[in-house]
Amino acid sequence: MAVTADHIRTTLHSYLEEHPEEKPGLAIALELLDAGADLSSRKEFRGHATAGAILVGPDGRILHIHHLATGKWLLPGGHLESTDTSLGEAARRELTEETGILADSVSPVGYSPLHIDNHPIDANAAKAEPDHQHIDFRFLFRTEAEVGRLQTEEVIDAAWRDLDSISDVHLRCRIAQVLR
Repeated sequence: MAVTADHIRTTLHSYLEEHPEEKPGLAIALELLDAGADLSSRKEFRGHATAGAILVGPDGRILHIHHLATGKWLLPGGHLESTDTSLGEAARRELTEETGILADSVSPVGYSPLHIDNHPIDANAAKAEPDHQHIDFRFLFRTEAEVGRLQTEEVIDAAWRDLDSISDVHLRCRIAQVLR
């Protein structure tokens, strides 16, 4: 069963109970849910949910991927699929697809997102997509595994980077709190 609006709403509200100061930045997600938008559909161009993975290796460094389409170093993640049953499992699926790290060698650190980020995505004429918003539910995982075969259709390279390479201050602080 696909990720439901109720699951997204429950996850978002639980997150905001823990981090009420972030409500203004996530207002668009709440408004879209209240309007009946299907945030699990990548065709919802007012904004839709994506799932991201923050993977911490044994030395405390964070895995980044060099994304082909954007040309940027990012955390692994992507769009939800109809086979995803939860946002956390979608994040794990995206992580394993993009990095080749086996799912059973990745352990979630809790079941709630460590961070939710709302950011704009530029229009993509090749995909006939207008500019829109991604509401990225980011989950923290740990592993002892090495990077496997990369998903070369989307990923150019992968690298373990120090925590200070995370540019988002809130995310960097949250990761640091967990790693203490």
